Amino acid sequence: MSAPTVIVNPRRNGEAMWIFTTEGFISAVYKHDAVQVRARDRKSLEDLATHCASEIKHTPVADYPYRLETDRDHLATWLTKQAQLMDYSNFKTEVEVVRGFKFVAPLHKVWDVMHDVEDSNARVR
Repeated sequence: MSAPTVIVNPRRNGEAMWIFTTEGFISAVYKHDAVQVRARDRKSLEDLATHCASEIKHTPVADYPYRLETDRDHLATWLTKQAQLMDYSNFKTEVEVVRGFKFVAPLHKVWDVMHDVEDSNARVR
């Protein structure tokens, strides 16, 4: 597999994203010349930390209580791995299998509230 291409948007000071996987929820931002990946729970970062050989830091007074630092290439290859391992037909059901009801219940709330952003042509009325 070839190395991912690094794309930088010159109009922004950094990129940010929220990512849900079957292992958890992470927020990734680029600042201080590195990718900062944050999570609400440690488990959401464990697989990425192993992949990147990065230490998970506990930051209990910050907006996200767990975080690690990596680079774009490691994050990109980890995301590619997540896509290649996908073998389920329903994401929320798979998350419940992997993480349990306590984790999937808030995920259902996110799924539900995202109906608020559907455009006017999204549904047959």
